[in-house]
Amino acid sequence: MQKNKRDNKINPLKYISEIEPYVPGKPIKELERELGIKGSIKLASNENPLGPSQKALKALHDFLYNGSELSRYPDGSGFYLKSAISEKIGISAEDIILGNGSNELIDIAVRTFMGIGDEAVMAKPSFIVYSMATKSVGAIPIEVPLIDYRHNLMAMADAITEKTKIVFIANPNNPTGTINKRDEFERFLEKIPNGILIVIDEAYYEYVMDPEYPDTIKYLMDGRDVLILRTFSKAYGLAGLRIGYGIASRDIIREMNKVRNPFNTNTLAQLSAMNALTDNEHLKKTIEINEQGKEFLYRELESIKIKYIPTEANFIYMLLDIESKIIYQALLKKGVIVRPVGPKEIRVTIGLPEENNRFIEALKVVINSLSN
Repeated sequence: MQKNKRDNKINPLKYISEIEPYVPGKPIKELERELGIKGSIKLASNENPLGPSQKALKALHDFLYNGSELSRYPDGSGFYLKSAISEKIGISAEDIILGNGSNELIDIAVRTFMGIGDEAVMAKPSFIVYSMATKSVGAIPIEVPLIDYRHNLMAMADAITEKTKIVFIANPNNPTGTINKRDEFERFLEKIPNGILIVIDEAYYEYVMDPEYPDTIKYLMDGRDVLILRTFSKAYGLAGLRIGYGIASRDIIREMNKVRNPFNTNTLAQLSAMNALTDNEHLKKTIEINEQGKEFLYRELESIKIKYIPTEANFIYMLLDIESKIIYQALLKKGVIVRPVGPKEIRVTIGLPEENNRFIEALKVVINSLSN
């Protein structure tokens, strides 16, 4: 007799079933269809409002026009892109690993160096993937609250136990946009015992203006067990192609490569990133647009008495007197998509001038209507 289908249910591992999945936003077109609106702007995912470099786009166009290489697997070693990164930052290509976005490198690091019952120390709130990746191998995230919206590095060092294998630091932090400065970092590193990997996520480092921002590659050169993560998704505008890289000692890279899937970064992503690296003008313009937008938003938010945390990234963390979900829904109906990141906090990407202005005008209307 055939068994009931429910008797054959496949159950995940207990520590997998307890993970809350990441919930991405809906596509803009679908949101517009549901709400009956047009011309929305997305200020929710910290993307580059200028888009990618024209050099990257031309390389893509020429490659696709030829088409002959699309039937071939990508360069599994990422030889040319790693060589370009090596030349750009002055680090040997053997000390570089490529990832399907820096997200994948977080996952690879966790699977390489952690197992059931191990611990990873991280800040809260910070990038949600640290906790998710840690839980996915049966390890335990130890979350240390921020202090003044920044990582409390001394408290994180104090949270280290014999079970700690990794410490995650987002610098700048997502969602607050804050950084930890050089002197803090160096005091923190002095307290870290050997055998613990410090993962320093620098997804937004191109945007940082503070001269006290730490030079983490120096720590690597000094022999520290650090893994520095960077991405082409933000300042380089290649989020849709998913390409990032990690920098660490070749011993750490060698172990991570044992876990990394073959051909984990595709040909188009490698090609685009390699060409984006050569376009200094596009990067300069990206940073200028971000700085101008930041100053505009600061002024406007102050004029309507909205509190915010000064940022070193391409987004602003705003503190509200109204529930963030209410603000989010009200802005959504006006075609402005932001990210609620706490009970009364939203994160807003710094966009083009016209996008920033539209956000402010919509926010003023929403706050006025909710106040009456």
